[in-house]
Amino acid sequence: MSASAAPSPLRPDVAAVVVHARRGVQLQVAVRAVLVVFVAATVVAVRPAHDVVTCAVVAAGYAAAALGIAAWTRGGGPTAVRWAWVALFLDLAVLAWLTLLTGVRTPQSWTSDVLTTGFLLVPVLAAAQLRPRVCAAVVVPAVTLYLVAGVATRGANEEPWASLLLRTLVMAGVGAACVALSWIQRSRVATISRLAQTRTDLLAELTALERRERRTLSEQLHDGALQYVLAARQDLDEARDTGSPEAFDRLEQALVESSRLLRTTVAELHPAVLERAGLPAALRDLTAATAARGGFTADVDLDGWPADLRTPVDGLLYRTARELLGNVAKHAQAHCVVVGLSRADGAARLTVADDGVGLGGANGRDGIDPGHRLEEGHIGLASHALRVEAAGGRLAVGPGAPTGTVATVELPLPATVPGPTRARAGTNGT
Repeated sequence: MSASAAPSPLRPDVAAVVVHARRGVQLQVAVRAVLVVFVAATVVAVRPAHDVVTCAVVAAGYAAAALGIAAWTRGGGPTAVRWAWVALFLDLAVLAWLTLLTGVRTPQSWTSDVLTTGFLLVPVLAAAQLRPRVCAAVVVPAVTLYLVAGVATRGANEEPWASLLLRTLVMAGVGAACVALSWIQRSRVATISRLAQTRTDLLAELTALERRERRTLSEQLHDGALQYVLAARQDLDEARDTGSPEAFDRLEQALVESSRLLRTTVAELHPAVLERAGLPAALRDLTAATAARGGFTADVDLDGWPADLRTPVDGLLYRTARELLGNVAKHAQAHCVVVGLSRADGAARLTVADDGVGLGGANGRDGIDPGHRLEEGHIGLASHALRVEAAGGRLAVGPGAPTGTVATVELPLPATVPGPTRARAGTNGT
């Protein structure tokens, strides 16, 4: 088979389900081996008065069939995983046949009484399938056959009806518990599979986000500071040749502007003002820099957030605001943006509203679906939404009034720490 024809690897969520399903089949084979040994030992140790050869042949045939089933499921192929549960009806058929044969034809033996306890292992076998419906489809006939075998052998064993019904009730309870256990295990596997897929998606998002941020940084340096540096070099050559004061003025202006752009870029990568002066000052600087780059006016409302307040979510709020403002500058075609930050009821609330063209698919929805946004190519927005959700918060994007987009971030606030005195002083002097 060529390399191109090789099967593609399974998604992590599907792989998790397949792995646990294979383990369930392996458990089923192991428990069936116990049941085979139980049947053989019962026929040998508690011999029926009649039909001994027939019982021995049935037990031997059952052992051979169990070996064949074990060999078939050993590879753990898709077909074996999907249809291994059908073999459970063979277990039921063997137990029912031997119980009726030893209980009706040979009433003087204890063989049938011992064999009926083997029915209790059948629901356990079914529970290993991780499919509650399949488990129920096996448990119902198992309980029914258990009751039928008990009724058929009751007269020979002189068992009271109360004893039979109580034994059947226990059998039904075991079956119901196995169905519930199968459902619980299935839900656990589903949770594990979702976590595995989410982990893969997050890794892919982080890789793509890193590439995107590097590309954005390269574009900012190339289109901003680098152009001024190149212009300054030309002005420097002209100043050397002519000594023109105008050339020196242009050189000074180019250097000043390139320094400003470089400081802005560095501040966006690691805002030192966030540590020194606090989140409000950092948001104010970020909004002003983005507004200058995006060509829109900005209004910042920070009255609901104390300037000296420090919280563990400051960095997350700042990075999310940077992503939202960056999207406005790139896509919104907005004329005005309003940024708000407030604290109420133990939660932080950040809003970024613009009067631009909106975010298309995000408008009209109560919240943001990270998986849907990933399909649309909005990796940065989806990544920040997942980070906010991981911190116990919520990032919602909806339509503005009358136009534009409103993004709202709500995060629970852990214990807060007031900023240092020099940080409070820096808010006035920075």
